[in-house]
Order: sequence, then structure tokens, then C-alpha cells
Amino acid sequence: MRPAVAETRRFFPIRGCARDTQGLYPHTVGRGRVGRFGKERRFMRHVVAMCLALIAMVLAGMPTGARAQDGPLRIEITEGTIEPMAYAVPQFVAETPGAQQYAQQITRVIADDLTGTGLFREIPQEAHISQITSFQSPVQFADWKAINALVLITGAVSEENGRVSVKFRVYDVFAGTELGQGMQFAATEDGWRRLSHKVADQVYSRLTGESGYFDSRVVFVSESGPKDQRAKRLAIMDYDGANVQYLTDSRSIVLAPRFSPNGDRVLYTSYETGEPRVHVLNVGSVQSRILQSGSGVMSFAPRFSPDGSKVVYSVTSGSNTDIYQMDIASGSTTQLTFTPAIETAPSFSPDGSRIVFESDRSGTQQLYVMPATGGEATRISFGQGRYGTPVWSPRGDLIAFTKQNQGRFHIGVMRTDGSEERLLTASRLDEGPTWAPNGRVIMFSRETQGAQGTSSLYTVDVAGRKLTRVRTPDGASDPSWGPLQ
Repeated sequence: MRPAVAETRRFFPIRGCARDTQGLYPHTVGRGRVGRFGKERRFMRHVVAMCLALIAMVLAGMPTGARAQDGPLRIEITEGTIEPMAYAVPQFVAETPGAQQYAQQITRVIADDLTGTGLFREIPQEAHISQITSFQSPVQFADWKAINALVLITGAVSEENGRVSVKFRVYDVFAGTELGQGMQFAATEDGWRRLSHKVADQVYSRLTGESGYFDSRVVFVSESGPKDQRAKRLAIMDYDGANVQYLTDSRSIVLAPRFSPNGDRVLYTSYETGEPRVHVLNVGSVQSRILQSGSGVMSFAPRFSPDGSKVVYSVTSGSNTDIYQMDIASGSTTQLTFTPAIETAPSFSPDGSRIVFESDRSGTQQLYVMPATGGEATRISFGQGRYGTPVWSPRGDLIAFTKQNQGRFHIGVMRTDGSEERLLTASRLDEGPTWAPNGRVIMFSRETQGAQGTSSLYTVDVAGRKLTRVRTPDGASDPSWGPLQ
């Protein structure tokens, strides 16, 4: 279903970032403490102050966000306010007669990917002084400094015998150097968007030190029709809402699709048999089967284990709902919880050792963490309101959740021990968070009010800075973000 993309690597060093002790935000390290040692120390402070003043004068003409450093230009992703890094991406050069349209489209998708993160700001092409007419021509860095571009992205596109190739370079404008060396990707003509996303991922990685997330897909529930008779079917799309394809028809209700770790399968709940049952669907063949959980019971809210060999899900038998685990190959099941409470929405930690889930065993809907084999669970949510739909970050450091409090719904994140809770959104109904492959962005669904209200997908970064609606042909809910392709 996905066009293959071939990759040609020439030279591509990616330097890592230092991290804080919690492993959450990359930053620059190396700030020493200064003690007091009498007159000598006071004299040194005067010298340091003079040096800093001279440096400030030199950098006065440098645009915000630029800084001198030993390594490549690198944007610092922190929890606070970020000044977007200014970049220029002239339209890629068309090197063959049939490549003009692809060159224009690829350039625009790359720009949309980068600008959409909130970390980068594109300098419009009409403000460019230089024009890139050849991929091999020397870069006139002075022209790009003049328009305050910190980063320059150049590229070229060719088309031949039904295949499209794109090559690119990334430059630190003020250092006058290339960040790494050029790379080239190729695909069939219908894979030109994947080529764009792959280039954007590489640029993002070079400038942040982290993996990108643009060349990824999302499975979700597509919704159409009036609110009281809404038709629902599984669909899959690129992360930005393009290339929507439908995986099921609308003859039965489908809920909560979840990608496998490598993106080849999708778990979901369907009412095809008249009661909710967990199904597994092969994305390539679009064939599905029921995961048997016994007669007279309802199974729902499934998720894969990190290695894809097991499924954790909820089973309701009579008035009780507990969490079970199934080995997909053998079909053998293990009950993990044994309380009279309603326990559901389980999600594995990235290393597969723990499971976070929601339970009302304390009297209200809260979040708990237990070993992946079952056993004693620890409550981690203690704020006001109710907590649900937890999902572990791929980094392992955070848990995203839905919170309901005082008539409002929120998407939030907390540390895995429940500390440092932060609410990222607020609306009449926000729910169902899912993580981007790099753990920097969360997608969720938001429903509008009234008889004509619809559900749409949104993304927000982990600091709550950049809220963006994902455009889909119809209403959409229950997203699950797949791995980087």
C-alpha cells in the first residue's frame, strides 16, 4: 500500500545532544559555578564582564536564535518559549523536463513539515535575494545572511522512467558550512510525498539532534453522516492527513485502532458479531481476524506489546472488567488484574516491563502502573478530576492521558511516577492521545458541540506550544500514530 523509497547515503553524521537527568529535553551543558576569592575574584569578574560586553557587541547584528558553538548549528528544544529558527528553502531545481511539478510540490511539503513543528520559521521565497539555479553552484552566504536566514536548504529533483529522485543539502548560513553532506532518495512517482517527508526528517534531525516523525502514518476512525447515525470505518493516512485509504467498510462500528510496533498490523474493536470483539488486521492484505477471547464475553481496548508478540486488552464478563494478555501465536491468555473495579485502556512501557492502565478501584477513574506480568499496581494520578486513556511515550519518560475536570476535557502528560503533571489542551471534549514516533508530538481527537458537532484530529507538542488541526476528508477520531517508515 505504501510506495517504496530507495535511499542513497553519502555522508551523514548526526551528533547527539546532552540531556538533563530526567532525559526529557536536549540542551547545551557546561555551566560552571563561580566562587568568591577576594580581590582576585572581583578582578576576574570585571574581566569577564568586559569580555561579555564585547561579545554582545559582535553579536548585536546576529538574528535571534543564532549562537556560536563548536558543533553544527542546533536548535535547543526546551520546555519554555522557543524562538523559531529562521530557514530558507528555495524551490528545488528541476534537473529533467518532467521534474518541474515534483520539484515545486516536494519543496512545499518539506516547508510545511518543518514550519508545522513550531520550531522553524520559513523566510518566504519572495524575500530571497539569491536564486538557486544549479544544485552544484557555490552558495552565496552573504545573500542569505542579509535576509537573516540561519539555515539554507537546497535540493534538486529529477524524473525518469516513472521514478522520482531528490537530493538535498543543508547549510549553516552564518558559519558558511554544510551540515553533514548531501543525501539522495528515490521512489516511484506516487511516492513523491514520502520523498518530501524523508528529506524533512533528515533536516529536522540535523537541526535538533533527534529523529523526525514526518515519514509516518496514522490509523484512525473515519466518521461520516449525522451525529445520531454516524458511519465509522477504519482509515489510514500520512501523519499530515494526506493519502487517506480505507481499511474497512461502514457496516459495523469500529473503535480504538492501534498500530503494531512495525506498522504491519492494526488492532481494533469491532461490533461485527453484535458485541465488541478485538480484531487484528494485516495492513498489506487488508485482511482481518478475530482474536478469540471466549464466548459470552466482550473484549476491547487492545494494544500490542513492544515486540508485537502479545496483546493486552480488557475483557468484560458479567459486571466485571479486567485486563488480560494474549500471546498472538499460541492464543493463550493470562489474566493480569483481579479486582471488582472497571480496569481498561492498558498500555505497555517501551521496554515491555510495565503497563499503565485506568481503573476506578479507588472510587474514581485514575491511572495505575503494574508489572507487565500482573501483580500489585501503584496509583500515579492524584490531581482533581478523572483520568483515562493513558499511553506511554516511546521515550519511556512520560505518560499521556485524558483528564476530565469541572466539565472540561484535557490532554496532559506526567512523569511515569505521576509527578510533573502538565495539561496541554482544554475543550468540551479532547480525548485519546497517541504519540509521534519521536515522543515530541501528541495527536488526539476533539469533538465540537451541538447536533451538527463533528470529531477532528489535532496535534500538540509536549510543551503545549503548537496546536494544529489535521485535515481529513470527513470527521475523524481514535488516532494511533505508527512508527517511522
